[in-house]
Amino acid sequence: MAIPIRKPSEIEAIKKPAQLVAKALKLAEEMAVVGATGLEIDKEVENFIVKNGGRPSFKGLYGFPNSVCVSVNEVIIHGIPNNIPFKEGDIVGFDIGVEIDGWYGDAAITVPIGKVDNKSQEIIDVSRDTLYHMIENIKVGMRFKQLSKIAEDYITSKGYHPLRNYSGHGIGRAPHEEPQILNYVEGKPNQGDKIKNGMVFCLEPMICQETGESDTLEDGWSVVSLDGKRGSHYEHQIAIVNNKPVILTELKGE
Repeated sequence: MAIPIRKPSEIEAIKKPAQLVAKALKLAEEMAVVGATGLEIDKEVENFIVKNGGRPSFKGLYGFPNSVCVSVNEVIIHGIPNNIPFKEGDIVGFDIGVEIDGWYGDAAITVPIGKVDNKSQEIIDVSRDTLYHMIENIKVGMRFKQLSKIAEDYITSKGYHPLRNYSGHGIGRAPHEEPQILNYVEGKPNQGDKIKNGMVFCLEPMICQETGESDTLEDGWSVVSLDGKRGSHYEHQIAIVNNKPVILTELKGE
């Protein structure tokens, strides 16, 4: 299936859910304090999205039960929010999707709860820095696999591993579209689809400590590394506008 090329008017429409995602993530981050719970944040974020004219697009997607993926400590992605209070030193990932008028937005952050140890902060920093390193190196005409190699090289240079079998993705009229954008290379980097003006996609590095091989917990959703250690996840939604990457899920003016 061909990767959609969006018109300027369509990218303007996509900006609406993307900006609401950015605001919802800011709300989640502000609420992420010692004693708060994932379910409390999930409910507040859902209400905020609906109040501002959006639909929480993760709720019911592939059967997911909530509006926000809340991934605590060893859970890297797809965590289901619960009533267990956050503790000092936890790290928590929030992944949020929004739909407005048939267009989709999607982004994620990982945040510290109170004061965290140096290793936990480093894990957060590496996933965030990998994301911005990928964005800074986007060039029209390069292949998505070359971008995957840039991610893998950066992650491994910091002593970490990309989570296997999960990826970034195209986004627009559906929450997940072509292409699949891995954070590591399968095959040759000089093969596959090229980045073109008008494409819209999500980049989302997912970081593991000792192995990128994963398992899914009994809840059927929470993804953990086989090393059993903490991981981290960051995501931005990108549009290629005038042959340059524009971050749609970055708050305007911030």
